[in-house]
Amino acid sequence: MAEEIRLQKVMASCGVASRRASEKLILEGRVTVNGKVVTELGTKVLPTDEVKVDDKLIVKEDKVYYVLYKPTGYLTTVSDDRGRRTVMDLMQAEVKKNRIFPIGRLDYDTSGVLLMTNDGQLANRLINSANNIEKEYLARINGHLSLELVGKLKKGILLDGVMTKPAQVFIEEYDKQYGTTLVRITITEGKNRQVRRMFESIGFEVKKLRRVSFAGITCEGMSKGEYRMLKPHEVKKLYSL
Repeated sequence: MAEEIRLQKVMASCGVASRRASEKLILEGRVTVNGKVVTELGTKVLPTDEVKVDDKLIVKEDKVYYVLYKPTGYLTTVSDDRGRRTVMDLMQAEVKKNRIFPIGRLDYDTSGVLLMTNDGQLANRLINSANNIEKEYLARINGHLSLELVGKLKKGILLDGVMTKPAQVFIEEYDKQYGTTLVRITITEGKNRQVRRMFESIGFEVKKLRRVSFAGITCEGMSKGEYRMLKPHEVKKLYSL
């Protein structure tokens, strides 16, 4: 007898959205199973069941994995109801047929590594803070960052009443002419605007921010706006984290 699988897991495996986003679709009454609207998150389905989202039949797709060198000026989302540019505008139509979505977020004014996939299971693994996935950034901040303040960043900063996890922080250079510091910082969380807010909390404004690595994946050799498929060994590495 075929094994029943949770509906949101099936949706994620078919590339509809991440598991959490799929749960939202279910709660909104946008999902049907064999013609009946389902709003219970505990619902399980069989491989033979007909599942539709917004009246469109979902079909299990081959998993695809990309890294995009996100420029500033693009929203990290699949669509925007205000018509603003999103990272999907940088992807070719043939790629978007796979119903890919970004893993996590990069701020509108932040550039760098952004992973794109239709693999909801992997996406959930990588954005779960409990898994301590490393995200490395280069931040250009105003002013001179002292070693004492570097120590504070390393230990953790209080944001919204909760201490951030310990970070790796290195001063790359001081620019005396413009009065700025280039800082390399690695965090294992994904709080909203976390890096910017960490620096703001100790009195520094981030002038420029770029994510140079996410879970070991980089944009080395790529130009802003370019993307490439991940190599099999890179995907395997992501699943091993």
